[in-house]
Amino acid sequence: MYQRILIATDGSPLSDKAVEHGLSLAALSGAAVVALHVVPRYPRSYFEGGLSLDAAEIKRIESQWTASAKALLDGVKALGRTRDVSVKPVVAKSDLVAETVISAATKHHCDLIVMASRGRKSLQRLLLGSETQYVLTHSQIPVLVLR
Repeated sequence: MYQRILIATDGSPLSDKAVEHGLSLAALSGAAVVALHVVPRYPRSYFEGGLSLDAAEIKRIESQWTASAKALLDGVKALGRTRDVSVKPVVAKSDLVAETVISAATKHHCDLIVMASRGRKSLQRLLLGSETQYVLTHSQIPVLVLR
């Protein structure tokens, strides 16, 4: 059925549900998993919403975010091990989450993307945007969305 499944996670409880379902599906189909967490870059200017910090402090913050992402993905890998599922953890740095999810799925030759959606309604989705909606409408790879 599936050979390689990309599971996008942000560490939220809803995202944990996507991880559970994605790993279960991988176990059933004998697929390998690519677990992806996208880390934003630190805003570098006032106009981007960032504080005025020196380069060393920004590097420290970004390193801390990357370390947290690796810890999160190590948890997914350990959970996969309990189900005999091979999990490759991938940390990507980008402000464009949806594009990064699609790009990673293509790069790693995934045949399914699993991710969560908060299910925001019309005005909230319009104002806040929806990474899941973007992935659904732009991906050439099938997408399984959990709510």
